[in-house]
Amino acid sequence: MIKAIPLTVLPLIAYNLIGYGLSGADPWAAELAVVPMPSGARWPLRLGDLLVAFAIAMLYVEVTRYADAPGGAIVNRGLAMLVATAYVVEFLAADAAAHPVFFLLTTVAVFDVAAGFSIRRSRHDRAAEEYPHETP
Repeated sequence: MIKAIPLTVLPLIAYNLIGYGLSGADPWAAELAVVPMPSGARWPLRLGDLLVAFAIAMLYVEVTRYADAPGGAIVNRGLAMLVATAYVVEFLAADAAAHPVFFLLTTVAVFDVAAGFSIRRSRHDRAAEEYPHETP
């Protein structure tokens, strides 16, 4: 059952713990490090950047889970839809979620749902090609 939980919920939890737990300045703009680039430029690594990168990594894991899962990963897809709905509702209703970082996290969650349906559809189409129904 634990495998059915969509991993895109982890960035949502992290955003809420950090975003609502810290008051004052924007925690997502906080520079964690400045990385010198070979071009001579200095790239600031921010907390928001790390959270978005983490969300993309979770999306990758989810997509590979969809691809490897047997045809009946319905519970995972249903929970992914609930997670995406939670992102959208929070984005629209909560002041702390009206932030570019949260918008990107919401987009990742919506793409997770879309990927699940796309992979399911693709499997269905492949199965239909491999085993066409015979007509009398």
